[in-house]
Amino acid sequence: MARGDSRLRMLLFPLPIGWGEGQGEGRVRRLCHYQVRRMASENHNSPSPPPAATRGVGIADLCIKRPVFATMINLFLVVLGWFSFKDIGIDQFPNVELPIITVTTTLPGASPEEMETSVTKPLEEIINTIQGIDELGSTTLEGVSQITVTFLLERNRDIAAQDVRDKVNTILAQLPPGTQSPIIDKFDLDAVPVLSISVSAPRDLKEITYITDKFIKQNLETVQDVGSVTMIGTRTRAVQVTVDVEKLRAYSLTIDDVRKALANQNIELPGGRMNQPSREVVLRTLGRMEAVKDFNELIVANFGGQPVLLKDVARVEDSVEEPRTLSKANGQNCVTLIVRKQSGSNTVKVIDSVKRRMEELKAVVPTDFKMAVIRDQSRFIKRSLEEINLHLILGAILVALTTFFFLHDWRGTVIACVAIPTSIISTFVLIRAMGY
Repeated sequence: MARGDSRLRMLLFPLPIGWGEGQGEGRVRRLCHYQVRRMASENHNSPSPPPAATRGVGIADLCIKRPVFATMINLFLVVLGWFSFKDIGIDQFPNVELPIITVTTTLPGASPEEMETSVTKPLEEIINTIQGIDELGSTTLEGVSQITVTFLLERNRDIAAQDVRDKVNTILAQLPPGTQSPIIDKFDLDAVPVLSISVSAPRDLKEITYITDKFIKQNLETVQDVGSVTMIGTRTRAVQVTVDVEKLRAYSLTIDDVRKALANQNIELPGGRMNQPSREVVLRTLGRMEAVKDFNELIVANFGGQPVLLKDVARVEDSVEEPRTLSKANGQNCVTLIVRKQSGSNTVKVIDSVKRRMEELKAVVPTDFKMAVIRDQSRFIKRSLEEINLHLILGAILVALTTFFFLHDWRGTVIACVAIPTSIISTFVLIRAMGY
């Protein structure tokens, strides 16, 4: 209370007994007027309190004042999050670009020792000069050399691959004759097979291979986001020529003479163009054998003025390529298709698309062909997603019970139960926008 107020209250106390009217009463009235004027002057001269600071309207105030606006914003974020969740890629492992480069070189027919000394070591020595290598390893097999270069994590994978490619190109001329150009690949976690399909039938394996390649493999390669389809356990048709060494010696010939004769006389060459009055015709030199029996009449060389035919020194038969892989299903020979997806695509979506295409192909392939999925990466992913969904539901229930236990208020519990899933679903929008 102000000091002037206390003085005024003292003047308004009851007067003592015997206090007369007239002059005394007039004196009291003058004192009261004096004190009132003094209080007014003091209040006028005293500083006024500062005005209250003007505060802006926050998001919380806006949502409280406009509940319909807040509800629509939440529904908008939930809808966007739901559609973003449908487009997010689902995979077993995250797409991490590790700076690992592989160099694969092939020299057909070379022994592991020859590949080690003439191919692997020269490549390792030139690659080792690149900066930022963390680990350098190699594996040498018959006719194949594979070098794995692991760089430090701070190295960019694309730049590291280009550095390796530049170094390898400087040594290509020093590799042995017949060496194929090295294949330089970047390590990719998405290159792991996602689906394996076995194709079996009570037929010859060569026929199974042909039908699988023409009607199943080439069709599956057209499925969206499928990177490659590889066949294992195939028996591809080929014409085998079995040379009799004793007959070659009798004609003073070598196996290389037979090889050159097959390569030079079983080819097709462009023959140029021929102009006609109304059109232009493209010519081809048809030199390929149309039947297996035609190989018997192929001329290998001349001996004593007489042509030496292939049937004179070798046996020709319609067979298959030399088997290098074997695939079995329930103890029966079959052909296995290994499906790989494109980098960054949705694994579950790709596998589901391939399975739908397999159902469509059942009407195309013969009825005795059986296609069975023997490896499916989406099964583990789907089970993991089911576990995550179960844990989210259990977590929401526990949060609701905990909130109600501490608040003892159904309204606060309902608000918490609605706010938590809304926040989680809305984060999918940001995840999708950032390309995950």
